[in-house]
Amino acid sequence: MKKQTLKNSLKGGIVALTLALATVTGAVTEAAAQAVKNVVLVHGAFADGSGYKALYTVLTKKGYHVTVVQNPLTSLEDDVTATKVALDKQDGPAILVGHSWGGAVITEAGNHPKVVALVYIAAFQPDNGESALQWLQTVAPAPENGVLPPDDKGIVYYDKDKYHAGFCADISKEEADFMYASQGAFYAKGFVTPITHAAWRDKPAYGLIATEDKSIAPEIQHAMYKRSNTKVTEIKGSHVIFMSQPEKVAAVIIEAATNGAQKK
Repeated sequence: MKKQTLKNSLKGGIVALTLALATVTGAVTEAAAQAVKNVVLVHGAFADGSGYKALYTVLTKKGYHVTVVQNPLTSLEDDVTATKVALDKQDGPAILVGHSWGGAVITEAGNHPKVVALVYIAAFQPDNGESALQWLQTVAPAPENGVLPPDDKGIVYYDKDKYHAGFCADISKEEADFMYASQGAFYAKGFVTPITHAAWRDKPAYGLIATEDKSIAPEIQHAMYKRSNTKVTEIKGSHVIFMSQPEKVAAVIIEAATNGAQKK
């Protein structure tokens, strides 16, 4: 009887120890995943930072500190400066995320010492000496694409009649109308300015391809990300998958943050 009691006691102790270790291990794993807790979001042309609200909500609920850069859109240099100002204020390592034109911005700004990984959301990813426009011209635009030639002030606009179908077909018309109304004025010189130091050559990169994109053809996204050995995730959706499917986009950002923590 005493042997059985001792056996049961030992067995119970082992189970308790195992559960305790599992709890500690889980806590350590979760802590490691959160070690890179800063995420900086950079918007593209024909938009502004307000489009990131859904993605911001998902990430902050998961414990991340999110900063949304408001690009002046006056030049590549100015947008890079605005992004670096946001990075300067981070209290530790950060994941730098760019959408569309924002991809060119993070490619240059990502050399900031606090950036541990880059995430491209249906975004341009030029190499040294390349511009965003060079890549945009590698594939004929979709019929829905509404990017217009620069006006007499050098500003590029998106055709209002094509904005919903060509830019953000999988969000509501009401959201699309607000997005169009709140966009910044994008100066064309940004499109033709070459990258001087592509950060993806030195830091891990993750790319999300929007398979129904009518603004940056999926073929362009595939070609850029294949060339740079970027880890790719495909999401069925329009150019603004960060708005229509924020959970899926957040999952890739969290993966980048987790892997960045493990390499620290």
